[in-house]
Amino acid sequence: MIITPHRWGKRGMWEDRRLVWRAQRGSKEAMRRIYEKYKDDLLTSATALLTDRAAAEDVVHDVFVSFARSLGGFSLTGSLKGYLGVCVGNKARDVLRSSTRKTVVLDEYGSLSASERSPEQQALQRDELRKVHQALSRLPYDQREAVVLHLQIGLTFKRIAQLQDVSLNTAQGRYRYGMEKLRSLMNGEMIK
Repeated sequence: MIITPHRWGKRGMWEDRRLVWRAQRGSKEAMRRIYEKYKDDLLTSATALLTDRAAAEDVVHDVFVSFARSLGGFSLTGSLKGYLGVCVGNKARDVLRSSTRKTVVLDEYGSLSASERSPEQQALQRDELRKVHQALSRLPYDQREAVVLHLQIGLTFKRIAQLQDVSLNTAQGRYRYGMEKLRSLMNGEMIK
């Protein structure tokens, strides 16, 4: 599967703290670096949650604008990627609440680093990503959110439970059921 867990070590967290510190002091370069570092993962997550690339781009844009505006009072206490991922999850949930539209077929798929891949590899990867997004779009939102936040953003089940306002067991169950359904969809039930 294309979505994989990604955990930052101490080096990444220190870099994030330094970038936030510089951004708080007006460094546009630091803010640009934060954006470049996390935009692809956040966009992939938002697209998976919303199943709509344009809405996902709006969510990521809004999250970064809000983050930049709140830097004055911001204190990084954990993972910056996790913090931004939670913001994307919250904003995506707000978009879904205010929207009456149902699942939409994706017209574009998450951007993957293509610089080192042949055109054939890129085409296969786009096709695989399309299938993953189709399968994700068929999951109930709570399961889809648990899967994306755990695998793409790297949030713990405890943090997902807090975000979804459910018990730890419920968050783990949503993830487990979501993964089971994804496997089933990817292993044969998918629409070609």
